[in-house]
Amino acid sequence: RCLSNGAFALLAEENGAVPGEPVKKDENTRRGNWGNQIEFVLTSVGYAVGLGNVWRFPYLCYRNGGGAFMFPYFIMLVFCGIPLFFLELSFGQFASLGCLGVWKVSPMFKGVGYGMMVVSTYIGIYYNVVICIAFYYFFMSMTNLLPWTYCNNPWNTPDCSGVVGTSRPNGSLANVTGMVNGTKRTSPSEEYWRNYVLNISDDIGNFGEVRLPILGCLAVSWVVVFLCLIRGVKSSGKVVYFTATFPYVVLTILFVRGITLEGAIDGIKYYLTPQWKMILDAKVWGDAASQIFYSLGCAWGGLITMASYNKFHNNCYRDSIIISITNCATSVYAGFVIFSILGFMAHHLGVDVSAVADHGPGLAFVAYPEALTLLPISPLWSLLFFFMLILLGLGTQFCLLETLVTAIVDEIGTDWIIKHKTLVTLGVAIVGFLLGVPLTTRAGIYWLLLMDNYAASFSLVIISCIMCICIMYVYGHRNYFKDVEMMLGFPPPFFFRMCWRFISPVIITFILIFTVIQYKPITYNKYIYPGWSLVIGFCMALSSVICIPLYGLYKIATSEGSTFSERLKSAVKPHWSWGPALQEHRVGRYAPSSLLGAPGSDIGVEACPFKEELKEEEKEKRDEISLTIQGSNGSTHTSPLPMA
Repeated sequence: RCLSNGAFALLAEENGAVPGEPVKKDENTRRGNWGNQIEFVLTSVGYAVGLGNVWRFPYLCYRNGGGAFMFPYFIMLVFCGIPLFFLELSFGQFASLGCLGVWKVSPMFKGVGYGMMVVSTYIGIYYNVVICIAFYYFFMSMTNLLPWTYCNNPWNTPDCSGVVGTSRPNGSLANVTGMVNGTKRTSPSEEYWRNYVLNISDDIGNFGEVRLPILGCLAVSWVVVFLCLIRGVKSSGKVVYFTATFPYVVLTILFVRGITLEGAIDGIKYYLTPQWKMILDAKVWGDAASQIFYSLGCAWGGLITMASYNKFHNNCYRDSIIISITNCATSVYAGFVIFSILGFMAHHLGVDVSAVADHGPGLAFVAYPEALTLLPISPLWSLLFFFMLILLGLGTQFCLLETLVTAIVDEIGTDWIIKHKTLVTLGVAIVGFLLGVPLTTRAGIYWLLLMDNYAASFSLVIISCIMCICIMYVYGHRNYFKDVEMMLGFPPPFFFRMCWRFISPVIITFILIFTVIQYKPITYNKYIYPGWSLVIGFCMALSSVICIPLYGLYKIATSEGSTFSERLKSAVKPHWSWGPALQEHRVGRYAPSSLLGAPGSDIGVEACPFKEELKEEEKEKRDEISLTIQGSNGSTHTSPLPMA
């Protein structure tokens, strides 16, 4: 605020905040930056747009009132999704640190960063297993006849009835339709999924043998992820030009093919026809809020990490709006693709669309593949569909792995670890592969769904809520608004300031309450999970949340002060090195002259006038006796006072 317009224009022009102006190279030589801003946007789109956009949103939409669901969905996007997205991007970009390092803003809350790492670890483990299954289906589609087309395979049962035809007696279409209207029809795609791909056991505790084809595909998946991240954001930033854009090409191809099929319009009507009375149902609003929250990847640590590689004056406000809207638009678009094909299959069977609609793995690996068998050249459409799923999954997996690697490298912070970051990436990938091996056993699907439902559920909501409280009320909303203004050149719009302070935390609290009220023990088809497995699920959920109070107590106990209140005050006070990573950006209250001795100083000093800052730069020679302090994040801070 204390910068004059002309002074800031000069500063912004030099650092790239003004679109279209010549950009000065502003790279953090220790950590690196994105090659250009397109790489960041595409990576963030790939991170936010994942498998849930294809296999969860369309199902939620038709279940919660069709087109009427769009109203609460976009309301939640505006008042919760975009503000939280902007908050996390600005948080990571300002400090140029990952999900652990940014908590220099208030060290007592560093447990939030550890919680994010735990959540990202859980998600990264099971997410890559889903990707490996997509790899398996992709490889199995390289044939003249899809193996789940007919019921004449060794793994099929007498109850199997295909939509294309069957070698078993009484396999006519009339019989298939009758089976659908009755209770017993089992599709060949479902039996292929359960009896061949998974060879699923009868209980979560009965692991059985490792499914070697799935294990091999898991190894392939981790190798692909590692190779794409072998040079960090420098390599992944190039890969996303393909992985983040080609899924839209495939979606468009499948959409064009889908709407030309008979019955496709009925499927789309089923997807979009509004049932306005359902807007009054609290569950609809809860589902809308939850879907926005989870689909954008808030509180995973990935947004903070990706933004930390931005240049300091990048317009992350603009980026947050573009990425959030792209994510939600993709969900809506994917619904057209899914329901056009499902409408065609329902028409072919002579049943209602609800009889063939599904979500989650049931949609991706059973319902949709079955519908594809009805199309001419079905292996081609199957290849495209599963290739799209692979790319959607990899886009998210890149960021999950980079989140963990960046947090480790930033935390250690030595030149050796930064130079050998590839070894850290390899180590994390190997550990992730080994932890994923149990999910490739016959009981793997039970554990995968358990992790999906518990490890990344209400814990994310709690982490996000505490993050808002820390930044807005512990660090202080005025301090943070000034930080954003110093970074972007303008303060956060009034709407976002209100959302950050009041509206978004209220919505997050609503999501948490809704999640608790609507809780039902997890089931898989007709299988009911035993009580001991649910206890494990809750332990996984609590393992990320428990990091927050445990680290908070540790920080208070080890902070300076003779009384509890003094220790608490010391624990929540920003670390002396908090602020922009590069020295050239440390102006105002972050200027070297306002650190006043560093470790014991309070950075909350009012910003100096810009003219005085220029005078300070002219006096650099006079400050030669000062001490340069090397921070863990690679930034340097000049302190005019000696330290013991």
